[in-house]
Amino acid sequence: MARKHALLSASSAERWLNCTPSARMEEHYSDTTSTYAEEGTLAHELAETLLKIDLAKSGKEEEDLAEFESNLVVLKYHELFYEGMIDEVEDYTNYVLETYYDALNKTKDAQIFLEQRLDYSSYVPEGFGTGDCIIIADGEMEIIDLKFGKGVEVSPINNSQLKLYALGAYEKYGFIYGIEKITMTIAQVRLGNISSWTISANMLEEWAENELRPKAEVAYEGKGDTYPGAWCTFCKVRQICKARAFMVKGLYDKYKVDPKILNIQEIAEILGQAADMQKWAKEIQDYALDEALKGTRYPGFKLVEGRSNRKIEDEEGLAKVLLDKGYEEEKIYKPKALEGITNLEKIVGKKRFTELGEGFVIKPPGKPTLVSEDDKRSELDSAEEDFF
Repeated sequence: MARKHALLSASSAERWLNCTPSARMEEHYSDTTSTYAEEGTLAHELAETLLKIDLAKSGKEEEDLAEFESNLVVLKYHELFYEGMIDEVEDYTNYVLETYYDALNKTKDAQIFLEQRLDYSSYVPEGFGTGDCIIIADGEMEIIDLKFGKGVEVSPINNSQLKLYALGAYEKYGFIYGIEKITMTIAQVRLGNISSWTISANMLEEWAENELRPKAEVAYEGKGDTYPGAWCTFCKVRQICKARAFMVKGLYDKYKVDPKILNIQEIAEILGQAADMQKWAKEIQDYALDEALKGTRYPGFKLVEGRSNRKIEDEEGLAKVLLDKGYEEEKIYKPKALEGITNLEKIVGKKRFTELGEGFVIKPPGKPTLVSEDDKRSELDSAEEDFF
């Protein structure tokens, strides 16, 4: 079941904190889903169920173990479930359980809460979210967030989404358990990224009062300036946002004053925005095509049938004709090929595939690529002969 989201949701906080009008701009556009989002929802349900089974077996969960095991069977019949999903999710559940049982060893009063609604509306109008896991012990609280995507690695450091979850959890449990220190952990299981960041409760409250509250009030009113950046990725109006268009126009206006050869500094400045410009151009092309298919006409453009390649409609029938005419089977059929690594991991299970594939799977050097200095990868020698 999909989670409900507030207008100023935690998951979109990075966006509305940097681009305050965005939340109100988006609210007139319906939510869309994708296979990736549905897969993520399934992974969260699977993780919660696995944790409840383990906690029930250890006597830490009051509900019925049989019910949880029955839920697990149902989840395994989901059309998006694959065997390797258990392995991937267990990287998160194992971390949660290790953290919780370590806390119990220190104090028998340690607490664990799963899938909690967290209200931070005292700082953000109508603000709430859902925390995957909260562990509390000895005046310390850890917020653990499962992320099932495998795109860009996400850092917990100053992560707006996690800080809102932490704020909601602190509002709910801070006074009861005397919480003074808060750790925020991201478990990005399909990238092997489990990383944490710790701050004091006082630091969190200072951020909430001095930065969050004033920006949230502006965002709730839909005021302020639109400001494009990395946070545009999942914005519902990213394709038609004028601020992103002005980003490109701004570069043109800047350099048309002296239309000569770009220097190194100018190239570096453009490189910093190139990926966003390419993404925006592709998104607006896709958006315009969708609208044109619905009847919108754009001046100077028309809908036409795209190029296509020939395809065999009846493979068995054609093969029979060719074989009857004397053509050899090994020449007209492709040789069998193994599935790709990603699909094999889904079939076999990631951990099991790693064991069975040892000595057969290699990871060749990647093709050199130019990235910003804050990228975590080590810098290469730029000498051309090292690569070609």
